[in-house]
Amino acid sequence: MSHSQRLVLGIDPGLTRCGVGLVKGGIGQPLSLVDVGVILTSADLPLEQRLLLLESELESWMQLHSPDVVAVERVFAQHNVRTVMGTGQAAGIALLVAARRGIPVMMHTPSEVKAAVTGSGRANKAQVAEMVKRLLNLEVIPKPVDSTDALALAICHIWRGGGNSKIEGALAAEKKRLAKLVKR
Repeated sequence: MSHSQRLVLGIDPGLTRCGVGLVKGGIGQPLSLVDVGVILTSADLPLEQRLLLLESELESWMQLHSPDVVAVERVFAQHNVRTVMGTGQAAGIALLVAARRGIPVMMHTPSEVKAAVTGSGRANKAQVAEMVKRLLNLEVIPKPVDSTDALALAICHIWRGGGNSKIEGALAAEKKRLAKLVKR
């Protein structure tokens, strides 16, 4: 893998269905699908068992593929509090598993992902899915939609994450420089 190629694990967090998608690529380079799937947990299981199952499956994905970075959908307020709670808990498990392995994590909002993949932050799920299919040169759109969303997160990070981390690095360096000036 060339220096500018990155292996990104996108995670669309959910308690019942957690989408996972692994994409390899770099800015200005072709993208390729490495793996895609959905981790399912039964609503009949107690919450702690569902979280444990999710943790175990995400651990397996990260062990198998050793991604350079993990891109997780940033949980945002939804009308259904139960849904947002489960999504937040699943996202927390993804962050924990990545942190335990020392893998950097970036979070992207749904509108950032839509804008990166389709050019519009207001794109619908079908438009995102179609663009993921085209960008990864796939015959069919991965099912269910959670897996497509995970791939879209990975693509978003490959295209936007590099720029974001460079900006953050420059801001951190400037902050240090200013702190030194203040101490004088």
